[in-house]
Amino acid sequence: MQALPPQSAPWTHSAASSYLKLVGWKTTGTLPDSPKGVLIAAPHSSNWDLPFMLAVAWVYRLDLSWIGKHTLFESALGNKFFTWLGGIPVDRRARHGAVGQIIDRFDATDQLYIAIAPMGTRSKGKHWKSGFYHMAHGASVPIICGFLDYDRKRAGVGPVFVPTGDVKADMDRLRAFYEKVGALRPELKTDIRLADEEPAPLREVAE
Repeated sequence: MQALPPQSAPWTHSAASSYLKLVGWKTTGTLPDSPKGVLIAAPHSSNWDLPFMLAVAWVYRLDLSWIGKHTLFESALGNKFFTWLGGIPVDRRARHGAVGQIIDRFDATDQLYIAIAPMGTRSKGKHWKSGFYHMAHGASVPIICGFLDYDRKRAGVGPVFVPTGDVKADMDRLRAFYEKVGALRPELKTDIRLADEEPAPLREVAE
């Protein structure tokens, strides 16, 4: 049987397709035939990015997961609600940090796509956060370039590749793609680089 990405509920595809058609957006690109992956959600400069990214994922029938602070899941109601929304609790106080916990989650499951916004926040930062890269590299899963291009009203999937450990070379691939993608608020678009673009050792789990 072919390994496929995790599938969302059947009704989500028609609902999301209708929504994007209503607002004049189109999707482009193809998801890889991989059961696991780290999906970059970029650029991120507005609260509107979340509903659009979720709608795009549903058009692809993709059941996306996301990382949340462990305290969101402490109550029975919170745990049920945020888990239903695709949340994965992470305790950043743990010895091996968020990266190590997500690598462990990838190792323990058959299907998992995690959406990460490397910019960290909607505000303009100095550089992208490196967690997405170390998660994908440590778990040996592909990086999927998800995008929202507000200039062209296009969204979907761009390049897909398994990180090599040559961080600068891999980031050059991301820069070549995302530098052409228009953010809703371009003045808040964070530079597409990591603080340290030296080669990354396999299975590194430091934050």
